[in-house]
Amino acid sequence: MAGNRTLTMIKPDAVRNNHIGGILSMINDGGFRIVAMKYLRLTPEKAGKFYEVHKERPFYGELVDFMSSGPIVAAILEKDNAVEDFRTLIGATNPANAAEGTIRKRYATSIGENAVHGSDSDDNARLEGDFFFSELERF
Repeated sequence: MAGNRTLTMIKPDAVRNNHIGGILSMINDGGFRIVAMKYLRLTPEKAGKFYEVHKERPFYGELVDFMSSGPIVAAILEKDNAVEDFRTLIGATNPANAAEGTIRKRYATSIGENAVHGSDSDDNARLEGDFFFSELERF
């Protein structure tokens, strides 16, 4: 059975380009309910821990540098079939390949600066949500 929660981060590029409001609007219009949200800046250590699964990949260092380069917005979103539906809403990692009407088509500038993160599985959604939020911060 598909889970009903996923995690997103509005990445430093989208924050820097003043797209927080537009992205949150698309999330709300997509039928998601925000059950936790915070504005913060990841340290390189915290970004490295979050993306530890990619540690052996060639892009890991660049990803950690980028994700700690400025503030982000982290949020837990709720909706039936949340992970799959949110991945559809955000679009392909490469904005050139993203479908019209998706967050990345509208707000991403490149594969590396692709505006948002979305959990890729129900298990990762739980782990990622726990990384950012205590139970007291979820509504």
